[in-house]
Formats: sequence, structure tokens, C-alpha cells
Amino acid sequence: MRLPTLSGSIEDYRLTGTPLVPRAPRHPFTRTAFAAAHVVSDPLAERDPWVGPPAVDWAATLRFRHGLWDQGLGLAEAMDTAQRGMGVDWPTARELIRRTMAEAKAHPLKPRVACGAGTDQMPAGVVPTRDTILAAYAEQMEAIEAAGGQIILMATRALPAMGATPDDYAHVYDTLLAQAAQPVILHWLGDMFDPALTGYWGGRDVDEATGIVLDLIGRNRAKVDGIKISLLDQAHEEAFRARLPAGVRLYTGDDFNYAPLIEGDGTHHSHALLGIFAAIAPAAAQALEALAEGDRATYHALLAPTVPLSREIFRAPSRFYKAGIAFLAWLNGTQTHFVMPGGFQSSRPITHYAEVFRLADRAGLLTDPDLAQSRMTGLCALHGVD
Repeated sequence: MRLPTLSGSIEDYRLTGTPLVPRAPRHPFTRTAFAAAHVVSDPLAERDPWVGPPAVDWAATLRFRHGLWDQGLGLAEAMDTAQRGMGVDWPTARELIRRTMAEAKAHPLKPRVACGAGTDQMPAGVVPTRDTILAAYAEQMEAIEAAGGQIILMATRALPAMGATPDDYAHVYDTLLAQAAQPVILHWLGDMFDPALTGYWGGRDVDEATGIVLDLIGRNRAKVDGIKISLLDQAHEEAFRARLPAGVRLYTGDDFNYAPLIEGDGTHHSHALLGIFAAIAPAAAQALEALAEGDRATYHALLAPTVPLSREIFRAPSRFYKAGIAFLAWLNGTQTHFVMPGGFQSSRPITHYAEVFRLADRAGLLTDPDLAQSRMTGLCALHGVD
């Protein structure tokens, strides 16, 4: 087949990878692992692809989640990977949470599901306040708890938008944690994933923000299961997790350095709450199984080839990574099309998709190579590559 390169040339390419076979785990994992999943569009529904709520193919969306659960992975639902605030609105996310929790309860492995609570139902253009932010969070938290999900307190654009001080963050988060029925997962998403989150926690820099968050956790440790950190900074995460109170987990959201962070340093390790795990599920699940069995060589052999793939999917601007997740789902036949809410598939160029294809092949992550090649060839033809 003919594929474009990142330099803009066209080269011949032949598939070489040996596909990993998705399967149930043989051994319980020693790390909690949430895969953050995307939403599958209904491409035939009549709607404005850029404006208004998305058209969701509910059967395909839930089928994708079953595929993750069948391999022993947990699910992070209605998070940024599901295009919250980037094509998926709160009413759609609420319905997604309701449907997902009903399916999870009926699944034989009883998978763990944590769901994102945010403030994205607040009207655009209205300056938020502490009270309006608290009310928005409370509405979403109540919906998640009613469905039976664990709460992830997603970082909100509303706090930076109001110019929140550290005291504002403390008031909002202390209040929300007091209201939560069960321990929650906090969420620190860096501005590389969403520029509107610049300056989160109200600190002047990352070091000051770190102190603010650790103080928050220390005050509320009984209500904090853990914190997901997505700053793409391995050294910061390692230093942060060493300062956490006993029993509070660090869930890595570092899609560049997840392999060493999950393995750990012999004293501390990270758990996982990762968008890339939805794209590399067979490798991730089988690597976690190997780690639980003490087979670190297999752990690294499985994850090492996924790292270049993840770095390409999450390359700057990192917020467009969702397109790579949906693209691989399409290549692997878990959805019939490559159409995303808000037309988000157009956020990356064909050269990027061709590179993702090559790297997925080398990592053994094209489950049906013939199908993947056929679909990639058609996409290239659409872009004038014959």
C-alpha cells in the first residue's frame, strides 16, 4: 500500500505486525486501570455536525466499552476523551453515564466505572461565580451517584475563567468533597490538553499548585480515592505521589510516560486513568497481567512499542488526541465509520493518521490487518493518495 509520510512524501508500506488477540485476564491486576473511552457518532442521523448536540450510536458506543471490560480494564466515562466540552454536551454525557452504568452492572466481571462530573452545562458567556460553579458540579455529581458511578471531579474551565484564587479553589473543592457520598477522584488536567485550564488551582506555577492540591487532599483524605494527573511530566508525578497520604492513589494521565510510572520505582507506583488505554487495550491489559505475575520483561515488551504510538496520538496540540482514539477504533472494526462529534476527525492531517497506522501495526494493535489496510487505503484515496 501507499502511505504519506510526516515529511509529505509518499512511500510504499507493507504490514509487518503480529496482532495481539484481545482476551480476558488470567490473573488479577495489581494496578487499578481505567481506560477513558470515546463516543461513537451515528453518521446517518440528520444533524448539524458542528452545532448542537451530537448524534450518538449508542449500540456501538456501549459495545466499545464491553470490549474494554472483557479484557479486565475499568472505564473512565464521560471524560475529556469523550469530547466533553469539545462536541459532547452535558445532556449527552448524562445519558451516556446512565446507559454505561446499567451495562456495567450487568457485566460478568463487574467492572469499575468512574464518571466525570464538571460544569459544562453552565451557559456560555456568563461570568461564573463560586455559587454557580458549585451548583453545576452538584447537579452532575447527583446524576452520577444516582446511576451508581464513582465521581471524578473534572477540572473545570469556569474557575480559571472567573480568575479564581487559591481560596476560591479551596472553598469549591472542600464543599464538593463534603457533599460526595463516596471517595472521589480529583483531576488535574494540564493546559496542553485544554488551554482554558491554564493556571489551574490558582498557583503562580506548578510547584505552588502542587502545594495547594496536596493541602486539599490532606484536609479531605477520607473523601479522596486518588488524583489523576495529566501534566506529561514524569519527574513531577513521581515527586507528587511520594508526598500523598497513605491510601490515596496517583492515577497517571501521562500518555507519554505511563510504562515506568505504572511499574513504579520500588517504593511508589502509579495506577492508570488513560485515554491511550482505550486505543492499546490488548497491550495494556496483557502488560498489566504480566506485571501482576512478576514478569517485567513481558510487561515492557508489550508496552514499549505502544509508547511511540501514544506520543504520536498525543502530539501537540495534545487536545486533538481524541481523533486518534476514534481512528484506531475504526481501523479495528469496533465502529463502521470515521465520523466524530463536532466533525473532530478533521482536527488531524492525513500524514498523522498514516503515522498512527504504521505505529499501531508495529505494536500489534491492528486486530484485523486486512480490514485496517482496506480502510486506511480508502482514507488515503479520499486525500488524493492512490
